[in-house]
Amino acid sequence: MNDVIIIGGSFAGIAAALYLARARRQVVVMDSGAPRNRFSLHAHGVLGHDGRPPLDLLADARTQLLQYPTVRFVQATAEQVVQQADDAFQVIASDGEQAQARRIVLASGVRDVLPPVPGLAERWGVSVVHCPYCYGYEVAGQRLGVLATGEMAVHQAWMLRDWSDQVVLFTNARVEPTAEQRAACIQHRIDVVDGQVSSVRGPEKMIDGVVMADGRVIAVDALFVAPRTQLNSPIAEQLGCAFDMGPFGPFIRTDEYQATTVSGVFAAGDAARTAHTITGAMADGAMAGVFAHQSLLGTMYMVDSTDGA
Repeated sequence: MNDVIIIGGSFAGIAAALYLARARRQVVVMDSGAPRNRFSLHAHGVLGHDGRPPLDLLADARTQLLQYPTVRFVQATAEQVVQQADDAFQVIASDGEQAQARRIVLASGVRDVLPPVPGLAERWGVSVVHCPYCYGYEVAGQRLGVLATGEMAVHQAWMLRDWSDQVVLFTNARVEPTAEQRAACIQHRIDVVDGQVSSVRGPEKMIDGVVMADGRVIAVDALFVAPRTQLNSPIAEQLGCAFDMGPFGPFIRTDEYQATTVSGVFAAGDAARTAHTITGAMADGAMAGVFAHQSLLGTMYMVDSTDGA
């Protein structure tokens, strides 16, 4: 019997596994090998690692994790989790493996659902991006566009004025700014382009223009899009975990200890939060690992805040 099975081996899952491994607990990490940020060339905002490729960061993290003898890594997708009568869980993986554990950490993340605009997916993570904090510095001073997917687009366009004085908001028949919002866009020197976007164009993964349905081409060097998100795994729903709805999609409800509404099940990372960053996922994962361990001790949540670990 394992102590904890972690479903998802990206930044949140590995962080949870690391803390459990340091507590000398038996841990299995199941991961399909397709992290959300595999499309990005560089990761930013990660202390000590700013600008490194995210896949390199993950590879190093997994290598370090597997130095601990109580950790096993399974490259497969967890397809089913069954809660057993003795309060244990049985996990069935896509490769046929079955494993049991006393606790579960859900860290399988989310996937991005882009608007059906030709050319977006091919440039995703390079010149079509979602987060100004992650990508804004690299495109500062250039021609920046925001492709509306909902009401948050107006706010994002206002934010981007801190990175460039050339910002265009494409309403794309998805949002109709109010008179007050349009006035604010004029005040912030943001161009509002109404009408349907038909495609984006540019050499290879780069973008140089947004093509409108009426034939107009609006020059941009980077396009910000807030995609909808869907959970990568059905396991939380199978287990009966409660969900909340965020601005971009549903996420698993957790308390301040990263515990879900199902006893013995914890969740961390993008699947359990609305703001998605590597550092946020790692912080959640670390806490999920700590509190999963505390629950195994029977002294749940009695954590010494003076510990410098």
